[in-house]
Amino acid sequence: MKRRPAMLALEDGTAFSGTAFGAEGSRCGEVVFNTCMAGYQEILTDPSYRGQIVTMTYPLIGNYGVNHTDVESGRPWVEGFVVREYCEVPSNWRSEQSLSEYLKAHGLIGIDGVDTRALTRHLRTYGAKKGIISTEDLDPEGLVRKAQADPGLIGIDLVKDVTRSDTREWKDGRFADEPLTSAQQLDLPISVPRRRTVPTATGGRFRVVAVDSGIKHNILRELEARGCQLIVVPASATADEILAWDPDGIFLANGPGDPEGVPYLVEATRSLIGRKPIFGICLGHQILGLAFGGRTYKLKFGHRGGNQPVRNLDTGRIEITAQNHGFAVDMDSLKGKGLRMTHVNLNDMTNEGMMHEQLPVFSVQYHPEASPGPHDAHYLFDRFIASMTEDGR
Repeated sequence: MKRRPAMLALEDGTAFSGTAFGAEGSRCGEVVFNTCMAGYQEILTDPSYRGQIVTMTYPLIGNYGVNHTDVESGRPWVEGFVVREYCEVPSNWRSEQSLSEYLKAHGLIGIDGVDTRALTRHLRTYGAKKGIISTEDLDPEGLVRKAQADPGLIGIDLVKDVTRSDTREWKDGRFADEPLTSAQQLDLPISVPRRRTVPTATGGRFRVVAVDSGIKHNILRELEARGCQLIVVPASATADEILAWDPDGIFLANGPGDPEGVPYLVEATRSLIGRKPIFGICLGHQILGLAFGGRTYKLKFGHRGGNQPVRNLDTGRIEITAQNHGFAVDMDSLKGKGLRMTHVNLNDMTNEGMMHEQLPVFSVQYHPEASPGPHDAHYLFDRFIASMTEDGR
């Protein structure tokens, strides 16, 4: 198959030539890299990648195709996809279409033939860069100017692009067909006491409101597997709107971009602290840091991959984690706020988790639902369940 030429250009003047697969056109975004050896479909459909062009460090991509099962949301969210070698003919019994067909169906551009080792080394040395992929404009200087003109991620609200617009129950592994308008529509009336003195595995059932800032399906699967009744609300929901569902606990999801770009989510979270148990993952972790009066900052090139080592400071155990984030919480800014760090990244010693000393509030920067390790971090969901019991154990 004859393939079209394509080009990737960065804001600093660096350019890479290659060949295109997927759709045609031009797309801008922050160019980042992911070190996973597999799972490209989960990466493509992770809403946290909104606004980013993703480079895979593993050289061969597309060899097992794409299927409708291994998705983390209803569509792919990346702005572009960069690989060393694209496999045009997938070979796997679960494959339903090629990666190129999948990207083309969603209007996304892929580029292969790029020296992804050189690109990754450049990003590690000089930091993540704004960039552009194009099949229609192959002039490096012109593409660099377009990349420089892109607004980037700092201070931008990308959550509004990925959050759902209505409230729905997640049940039996999928979102309900019809939206919810009040708690009276639920199978379990709010007048029925649900708080137990034992975790749900022994018979209790907890109602959890999950705030959708770009939530991944496997997070919902993990909570449902532990007996939770899940109400998924838009990221724009106020604290009063969340509490109207009479939840036993509140989950703050992952999501894209700069946490300081979503002040409405920070404000709602601040109003919820101390009123219900809260568990945050990734962006939810950062939102909690801001809600407690702390600061977040942008990492040089972020953490993205399925092999990030994290030390659990409570147990001393090293957990292999899956991560996808470009911002971190500054723990020094949270001194005197009642929070302590529970996890630390062993590559750069950045904060990977925190917990309140008195309140049932905790969060992690990584993704326990992504089965890293493969089961190193599943205990965090059990901790959330325990926090909703009467004694909090």
